[in-house]
Amino acid sequence: MTAAATTAPLKESAGPLDALRRNRAVGKLLLLAVAAAVLVPVANSHWASGTWPHALTVDLTEPLGKTTDWVIDNRDSHPLFLYFLGHISNAIVVSIRAVYLVLLAAGWAGVTAAAGLVAWRVAGWRMGAGAVVAFLACGALGMWIPTMQTLALMVIAVLASVVLGVALGLAAGLSDRLYRALRPVLDTMQVLPAYAYLLPVVLVFGMGVPAAVLATVVYAAPPMARLTALGLRAADGGVMEAVASLGATARQRLFTARLPLARKQILLGLNQTIMMALSMAVIASVIGAAGLGDRVYQALASVDVGAALAAGIPIVLLAVVLDRVTGAAGERLGSQETSSVHWKWDVLAVAAGTAVVALAGRFADRLDWPDSWVVTIATPVNDAVDWMTDHLYTGVPYIGGTADWAAHFTTWILDPVRDGLTWLPWWSVLLIVAALAWLIGTWRTALTAVLAMAAIGVLGVWKPSLDTLSQVLAAVAVTLVLGFAIAVAAARSTRVERLLRPVLDVFQTMPQFVYLIPVVALFGVGRAPAVAAAVVYALPAVVRITTQGLRGVDPAAMEASRSLGATPGQQLRQVQLPLARPALLLAVNQGVVLVLAVVIIGGLVGGGALGYDVVFGLAQGDLATGLVAGAAIVCLGLMLDRVTQPTERRTRDGKEA
Repeated sequence: MTAAATTAPLKESAGPLDALRRNRAVGKLLLLAVAAAVLVPVANSHWASGTWPHALTVDLTEPLGKTTDWVIDNRDSHPLFLYFLGHISNAIVVSIRAVYLVLLAAGWAGVTAAAGLVAWRVAGWRMGAGAVVAFLACGALGMWIPTMQTLALMVIAVLASVVLGVALGLAAGLSDRLYRALRPVLDTMQVLPAYAYLLPVVLVFGMGVPAAVLATVVYAAPPMARLTALGLRAADGGVMEAVASLGATARQRLFTARLPLARKQILLGLNQTIMMALSMAVIASVIGAAGLGDRVYQALASVDVGAALAAGIPIVLLAVVLDRVTGAAGERLGSQETSSVHWKWDVLAVAAGTAVVALAGRFADRLDWPDSWVVTIATPVNDAVDWMTDHLYTGVPYIGGTADWAAHFTTWILDPVRDGLTWLPWWSVLLIVAALAWLIGTWRTALTAVLAMAAIGVLGVWKPSLDTLSQVLAAVAVTLVLGFAIAVAAARSTRVERLLRPVLDVFQTMPQFVYLIPVVALFGVGRAPAVAAAVVYALPAVVRITTQGLRGVDPAAMEASRSLGATPGQQLRQVQLPLARPALLLAVNQGVVLVLAVVIIGGLVGGGALGYDVVFGLAQGDLATGLVAGAAIVCLGLMLDRVTQPTERRTRDGKEA
């Protein structure tokens, strides 16, 4: 027998071992098992309790208190505040006041005409009529002045966000080094809950409009920067080579080639910035921003659902109009259907029409919305809520009431999940986080997630953070079950998808604050309503991403499975779901991030945990408590994003492994 013949069986028998060795997931699991076998007994012998050890906790109350006192004592005397931060604050106040006075001078008729004309020229007559109806509804609900206050804040915040975002996007789009440096920063900023941005600016600028605007700018600028950079870096290489071959300078290449090619991405960034700025401007009412958000916040604080709904409807209408108009503008510019001359005539027509209507309103002494045209809905809505409280909250035959559902959800799901997390030893939680992050990503991902989770314990808020985490996990589970079921139905039926599209569009444009209103009306206050609001907020994104992923499966693979006699259920399980795995993982990641954002805001309606600590710190001026809770929210968001965001390992030549 030859040597080759004797070694052949050995090679064949080694095949499964080689395959096992090449399977990175199995290799990671084996390493994790070995590490657990070594570390668990040692950790259990030292820290058997589930609570975070006090010896590993750093008390930041005293240094944060001293920092707060120093800032408060030096706001009127220190050069940093007098000659830099003070000028920024004054510029914000003056700018918003100027825009607000212009809106008041135009009157309700002039502002409504301007909105209708802009929407008509950009998105067609239907959208123009819709914009007019939306602004008239704001006035009819008695919310004209708060709407103008929110709009004035929005104008300044969006302008500042666009300037900052475009500047960062240009730097990252033209420099590989800056792109690599900015990318993780922008990624992290986009996954952080909005509440995390409030406390730092409050510490520096105090409660008021400047802090609200700066928090909005910090929250809304990253999508503008990110999409601008992506648009510039994705410019057609052939076009750029052709422009360079003609002797164009770097400046000429930027303005004649890169920016026009990136126009659609930049307009998409503007759309996202406007929507995020509106959402944050509403949330910023917690730190003193006047407008619609303040009306909602005050109404929710007193559980006045009718007043909250009266202010919430204009927020939704404003969001829908801004989303549709900016989206249509992006499509027009992206398709290059209109010339600069055409846009100039459109601007002149809008300006002339607005001026004529505004002057007519001034001459007729109709600048302010007439009180006789206001329709009060707070009383009938509160009457309806009272009726629901009496008839639907509890005691409904067979199915129980909404309060019963909330109580059962809290007792059977939220409490066991929270108790289970707090029962686990703290080191086992870190080990689970490391295992999940490493399995789905790289060792760097796992290290970041573990450090973020450990920082929560070091800050001394381990237990409230696990309470928040239990709400997030419960809400994500419900969101994924409902979202995947709805997405499967939409992917299989074009009619279902067509019916769902306008509903998803509206739900995705509504600011986070608005979702608290219906859940308070249905379920009262508590942790279960906060989870319900988070589910409703995150569901549209999960449904949309999953539907697109299932519909994007290669038709050839679907046809091949049908030809082999696969049933629809087998096609879903064995073809669509495996091939749509990237989209499904993205849906999970987005669901987790969106759920966390609303669970934190749920502190306003009895959600407790970290959200309550932030609200308490803001309301009582206890910035030490609020800042620690805010830092924990940042760490929790970073950990959840890393655990649910796949990271491809890259080889030395830059290709995905």
